[in-house]
Amino acid sequence: MDVFENAPEQALAWHDAGRGAVLATVVETWGSAPRRVGAQLVIAGDGEMQGSVSGGCVEGAVVLEAADALEAGEQRLLEYGVSDGDAFAVGLACGGTIRILVEPVGDVLPAEVLRDLTASRAAREPVAYEVNLTTGARQLVREGYADRFAMDRSGFEAEGALFIGIHNPPLRLVIVGAVHIAQALVPMARIAGYDPYIVDPRAAFGSEARFPGERIVSEWPDEALEEIGVDSRTAVVLLTHDPKLDDPALLIALRSRAFYIGALGSKRTHAARLSRLEEAGMTPEALERIHGPIGLDIGASGPTEIAVAILSEMTRVLRRGS
Repeated sequence: MDVFENAPEQALAWHDAGRGAVLATVVETWGSAPRRVGAQLVIAGDGEMQGSVSGGCVEGAVVLEAADALEAGEQRLLEYGVSDGDAFAVGLACGGTIRILVEPVGDVLPAEVLRDLTASRAAREPVAYEVNLTTGARQLVREGYADRFAMDRSGFEAEGALFIGIHNPPLRLVIVGAVHIAQALVPMARIAGYDPYIVDPRAAFGSEARFPGERIVSEWPDEALEEIGVDSRTAVVLLTHDPKLDDPALLIALRSRAFYIGALGSKRTHAARLSRLEEAGMTPEALERIHGPIGLDIGASGPTEIAVAILSEMTRVLRRGS
């Protein structure tokens, strides 16, 4: 789990350890708010905190409110205006306004609900956390909110009292081809919140020396993708230029719900690839899912810039669709 996004797990750990825990969640923003709706900060009873709701602008005030809320055993809905001056001080161009829901674990957010939430996240099961700010009712739901899940977008429903916190599985990136571009892409993807898998049956490429500490799968790509499991929170990037490796992986990826599929190669190479896949039974609609040549056209030169272009295109597809 990414260190920036594991507030529920940390809150449960602190609660179970008897330290007390409060979850603070951004539920609404206006203007140029530092963090998006759904961002979370967790505060222990002794004041230790992890995560962020504003990039540093209001965390101190939220910690004080959290301590009072934990003692009183009540939820709080906070609103802060981040001034242009304060925003500039933490590296932002301008300020904005944020509303933050503060929930002590136990008295307000039931520990059983939090435990179920963390179990769902560990199992890569998409789940929505419903909070009715008027009645105080809280529950996890696994049906509905298709648009919110697709866009990874938490927020209030139309009536304004029901907040929906979307908890999608962590992002994953499956890279087929442990080449030089992959060496640049893996650390960038990690920073962006992806859990990378490097697939390459060629021992000279997929080695610990070239990818220290990373998860390397040395099976053939089709077998590897079947083993890993490709879901709607997975991007698949093919970098080998070798049809023997790329094509079997593409056949698996195109039958999956992967949100992004990209393949390295020139327009000529890509045209030949599409022809082979069509002969293998792929429909034109399925083939349109492949981004090739891969990456945004930013005039990239060299492995690092190509990696930037690939990650940029993945982000665009994730947030805005194809």
